[in-house]
Amino acid sequence: MISEPLLFLPGFMCDARLFWHQILAFSVERPVMVIPLLGDTIEEMAEAVLAAAPARFALVGHWLGGLVAMEMLRRAPERISQIALVDVSPLPESPQQAAARETRIVGARTGRLDEVMLDEIPASALAPGPGQREVQAMVLEMAESLGPEVFTRQSRALMRRPDQQRALRNTKVRAMLICGEYDTICPPRRHQFLAELMPHAEFRLILSAGHLSPLEQPEKVTHALRDWFSAPLLLK
Repeated sequence: MISEPLLFLPGFMCDARLFWHQILAFSVERPVMVIPLLGDTIEEMAEAVLAAAPARFALVGHWLGGLVAMEMLRRAPERISQIALVDVSPLPESPQQAAARETRIVGARTGRLDEVMLDEIPASALAPGPGQREVQAMVLEMAESLGPEVFTRQSRALMRRPDQQRALRNTKVRAMLICGEYDTICPPRRHQFLAELMPHAEFRLILSAGHLSPLEQPEKVTHALRDWFSAPLLLK
C-alpha cells in the first residue's frame, strides 16, 4: 500500500536542496513533492501550493514554507493529514524587522545578494563548527539560483505575514515542531510555545543545529520526521 504524498515547502530563498536528505529517505516509501513558493503574499503562496497539491497529503514546511503551511492549514485543514513545522514563527513581523528587510531588498537589487543573505541568515543563527561554512555556501548557491527578484518577493511576503496563532490553536491535525538549538531567528522557546498552543503537537529540539536544521543535521531531522510518520493518525 502506497502512503499518502508528502509535500515539502522550502524556507526563505531555499529550494529542494534544503530537504535533500529527507527527500531521499522518504521517496522510497511514498510519493514526495517539493513545491516552490509562488506569489507575492503568504496567502497567494498558500493558494498556489493548494492548487498544485494532491487531494490529501502530509506537509513539511521550513520558515517561509512553514508560514505558507500554516496558511494552508487555516484554509484547507481537511486536505492535510499531519503537519511538521521546522524553524518557524507564527508571529507577524515587527516594524524594526520590516525596516531591516527593506534595507536588504535594496542590497539584493543592487548586486549584493550574497552579502544580504549572510545578513539574513548570519553565522550566529547556525550551529558552530566545521560544517558551518559548507551550510553557508549552500545557502548562497540556493539564493543565487533564485535571484534578487525572488528575494524581494519573499521578503515582502515575510513583512506582510499574518499572525497565525489563532489558526494553530484551532488545528485538529497531529503536528511536530522541529527547531535547531542554535536558531536565533526562530528560537526554540517559540516552538515550545507553539507545541503548547496546538492541541496535538510535539516539540523536537535538534542538537548541534541552528536555523537550517535540515541541512545542518539532516539525519536527526529525518529521524524526527520518521517518528512523526510512525505515530498513529488522529481519529476525526
